[in-house]
Amino acid sequence: MKHRVLLLGSGAREHAMAQALAASSSCAELFVAPGNAGTPGHRLNVDPCDTAAVVALSAREHIDLVVVGPEAPLAAGVVDALRAAGVAAFGPTQNVAQLESSKVFAREMADQLGIPAPRYATFARGELAAAQAWLQSFDAGVVVKQSGLAAGKGVVVAESRGEALAALQRLIAIDDVVLEERLVGVECSLISLCDGRTSRPLPIAQDHKRIGEADVGPNTGGMGAYAPAEVGYSADDLDKAFVRPVIEHLAVQGTPYIGALFAGLMLTADGARLLEYNCRFGDPETQVLLPLLSEDFLQLILRCVNGSLGAPIAVRNAVALGVVVAAQGYPAVQHGEVEVRSLPTPSPVLEVYHAATKHRHDSAQGPLVTAGGRVVTCVGIGASLDEARTHAYAGVAAVDFEGMQYRRDIGWRAKARAVRSYAQAGVDIAEGNRAVQLMKASVEATMTPAVLRGVGAFGGSIDVSFLKNFDAPVLVASTDGVGTKVELAARTRRLRGVGHDIVNHCINDVLVQRATPLFFLDYIASSRLSATDVAEVVGGMAEACKVAGCVLIGGETAEMPGVYRDGAFDVAGTLVGVAERARLLPESTIAPGDVLIALASNGAHTNGYTYLRRALEWLPLDAVPAGWQCTLLDALLVSHRSYLPVLAPVLAGTAVKALVHVTGGGLIENIPRVLPAGCAATVRLGSWPLPPLFALVREVSSLADDELHRTLNMGVGMVVVTARGDVDAVRKAIDEDTWVIGEITEGPCEVSLV
Repeated sequence: MKHRVLLLGSGAREHAMAQALAASSSCAELFVAPGNAGTPGHRLNVDPCDTAAVVALSAREHIDLVVVGPEAPLAAGVVDALRAAGVAAFGPTQNVAQLESSKVFAREMADQLGIPAPRYATFARGELAAAQAWLQSFDAGVVVKQSGLAAGKGVVVAESRGEALAALQRLIAIDDVVLEERLVGVECSLISLCDGRTSRPLPIAQDHKRIGEADVGPNTGGMGAYAPAEVGYSADDLDKAFVRPVIEHLAVQGTPYIGALFAGLMLTADGARLLEYNCRFGDPETQVLLPLLSEDFLQLILRCVNGSLGAPIAVRNAVALGVVVAAQGYPAVQHGEVEVRSLPTPSPVLEVYHAATKHRHDSAQGPLVTAGGRVVTCVGIGASLDEARTHAYAGVAAVDFEGMQYRRDIGWRAKARAVRSYAQAGVDIAEGNRAVQLMKASVEATMTPAVLRGVGAFGGSIDVSFLKNFDAPVLVASTDGVGTKVELAARTRRLRGVGHDIVNHCINDVLVQRATPLFFLDYIASSRLSATDVAEVVGGMAEACKVAGCVLIGGETAEMPGVYRDGAFDVAGTLVGVAERARLLPESTIAPGDVLIALASNGAHTNGYTYLRRALEWLPLDAVPAGWQCTLLDALLVSHRSYLPVLAPVLAGTAVKALVHVTGGGLIENIPRVLPAGCAATVRLGSWPLPPLFALVREVSSLADDELHRTLNMGVGMVVVTARGDVDAVRKAIDEDTWVIGEITEGPCEVSLV
C-alpha cells in the first residue's frame, strides 16, 4: 500500500526526514508544512502548531500519515487533534510530550521509575529567593534549565556560582526552572523509535551544542554531530535503562508513547545519567542518523504507528558526521536575509540538508537566501570517522554566504578518545625500553672504569679527576632531542622555543645528578637548510644557555633531502656538566618513608606530543577552551622550563636524596630510575593542581590513569626525594609552590598511583 504523507517542520532535521520519506517505495506523495528551500515534496505554508489548520490540510489532501518533526506542535497537541480526526500520526500526545515540554515533569517521572539522574531541585516561575537559597547551599557545580521549550537554548551550564545566579534570575522570570548538579563525563544522544509497547534504538550519536570551538560559549540548537559514537556503552543497554522503562510505564498508564524518544545522557565515572528527554528526533542528530539506515524509513514509521516495531533497526556499516553552517550572530541576533552564493552538490558521500533557507520573494526562481540561524548541515559519510569528517568539511568549503560561521572541530573529542595508548599514537614506550636493553651490551663494551653511569640513566657520567677545582670531578653528559614537538613548531613557524626546549631538557637531565652545566653542542637537520630558520633556533639555544651560565660552543647542521619532508626539521643536542663525585645523585640512602615533592611543569615540555597532536588534531590551534587564558597552540608550544635556578639553593645543601626529571614515560617510568632495590613509590593522584591543558586531556581522553601518567607529565616536571624530616626545609628553600605527592614504600621498583 502506498501512503500520502505529511511532514511537519522546516529545519535540516525535516529536510533529512523528508528525503528519507520521499525515497520510500511506500510513499505515494509527500507534503511538507512548511518545509524549506531544500525539502522535497509539496511545500505548503501551514503553521505546524496550528492544529486546526493541520487537520484541515490532512483532510483536504487525503493524508494517510502525519510525521511530526519539531517539539512545538507536539506540545500544542497536534497529534491529539489528528487522531481525533482519524488521521494516523507519528509522535506522542500532548500529555506525554510533557517529557520534553516540562523538565519538571520529566524529572519527576525519572524519579518515579528509578532512572539514574543528577541531583536537582525545581522552582516555580518567580520563586527566585527560594531558588537562590538552594543554589547557594548546593555543594557542586550547577546547570540552570528553563522547564519549558526553548529551542535548545534554555540551558546554561554555569562556569561559576555568579554565572548560575545570573542565569537563574533571567530564566525564572520566564518559566519554571530546574537546577541540576553539573555532571562531568561524555555526553551522548540516544534516540529510540517507540510503538507504544517497546522501543528500538538507533546508533548512539554525539552532538556539539556550544557555539565555540573546544566547546565554549553559549548553547545552541547544535553545531554538528556524528554517529555512531563509541562511548563504551551499547545503544541497546542504554535504551533498556533510559527509554524502555518510560515506554512500558506509559503503556500501563493507558497513554502509549508512539514516536521517537530522545534521551540526552551524560556518561560519568559512576555510570550513565539522564540529562533530559526530547519527544522527537534530534537536530542535528537526525541528519547523521538517517543516512546510516539500511531499511525503509517510512516502513519503520508505519511499524511504530501500527504497534509492530519488532526487530532491531538495521543500519549500514558506516559513519556519518555533520557540520552545521550558521548565520552571523547565531545563536543571538541574526542579520536578516543574506544571499547564499553557493552550496555543495550532494553525492554518495555527502548530504546537504537545508534548514533556514528560502527563495527571496517566495519565488522558486528567486535567489536562495538565509532565513534564520542554522542555514545548512553538510553530512559526510564514510567507512571511518576520519573519512566522514573529510567529506563533511569538503562540503562546508563549498558553502558561501556572507557572515557564515561553523565549528572546525566537530568530532574532536572522538578523535582524542580513539587514541587509546601512546603506542597507538605512534610511540611505544615499552619498545623504547626494550631498545635500551638491547643496546646496553654494545654500549657497555666501550666503557672504561671512569664511566660511572651510561645508557638508561638520565645522562652519562665520566670521572675526570684532572678538573682541579673539584675534589673528584665527574663529567655528566646528556644527549636528547625535542621530539615531535618540532613538527608543530615547524608547521606554525614558532621556531625559537625549540632552542629553549633542547637546552633546558638537557640541563634538567644533568641537574638530576647535581651537575652544573658547562657546555652545549647542537644538531639541526632538515630537508633544505634555511639560514634564517637555523639562526632562529640557535638564537633560542643561546638564550637558554646564557640563563644557565652555559657556553654554546658549536654544533652541526645537516641538509637531508628525501629524509625529511619539505619544511620539516629536527633538533638534538649534547650538554656536558660537572659534579663532585661524592655529591652525585641519587644517593644510596633512599628508603621507605622518604617523601616525594613535586615541582610544576609549565606545559607538556618535550614529551607526549605524538599523542597530543593526534588526540587534539581536530581542535583548532587558535581555539581557547573554557577557563583558559591562551590558545591551544600557545599551551602546546610553551618552552620546556629549566629547574636549575629554582633548585640551585636546595641542591647546595644535603637534604635532597634524588631528583627525577619527568620526561618520556612520565611519573610511572621515571621515578623508578632513582629507586634502589626493594623500594617502590606511591603517588597520590589529585595531590597537585592539574593545569588546564592536562585537565582538558584527562576530560576527553580514553587513556587509563596509568597510561595517561606514562604518556604525559600531567603537570609535574621535577620530583624531589627527601627524608620526611627534611620536607619543610626543602620546600622552604624552593622559591615556588611545591606539593607533597607521595612517598617511598617497600616493594618492587615501580610506581603505584592511588
